[in-house]
Amino acid sequence: MKLDQTQLRILSLLQKDSTLSTQALADKVGMSPSPCWRRVKEMEEAGLIRGYVALVDRQKLGLGTCVWVRVKLKQHSADVLDRFEQVVKGCNEVVECYELLGETDCLLKLYLPSLEAFSSFMHNFLLKIPEIDVTHSSVALREIKNETALPL
Repeated sequence: MKLDQTQLRILSLLQKDSTLSTQALADKVGMSPSPCWRRVKEMEEAGLIRGYVALVDRQKLGLGTCVWVRVKLKQHSADVLDRFEQVVKGCNEVVECYELLGETDCLLKLYLPSLEAFSSFMHNFLLKIPEIDVTHSSVALREIKNETALPL
């Protein structure tokens, strides 16, 4: 989908505050509400805007530990990857998962309450997945930047 400057501005504003009313959004981009609403609806229908969410402070929820886990699978086949994906998709602690090229097959991002919770996660969940050969973990000491908005 080719976007014009107005659509990019609308997306930028919605990424910062998706609760903006159509009137407020239209005012900020310098157009009337009806055409602004139509542009938003076009982007939603095209799948460019996938949904609207509330950004929750994980620290205030007690999820102050962020861990990245690099996973190497025992075999490189579609079946092995499919089984691994299904297990990981059902796990709430895993907030992101990427399939990678290189020595690591998958990269998981976890939010947990503590290192003890991470130890429990490893022993009671991750290391019980038969498709996994090796894992390597990194614990974030502090968060320097965490943006949800895409660069437009």
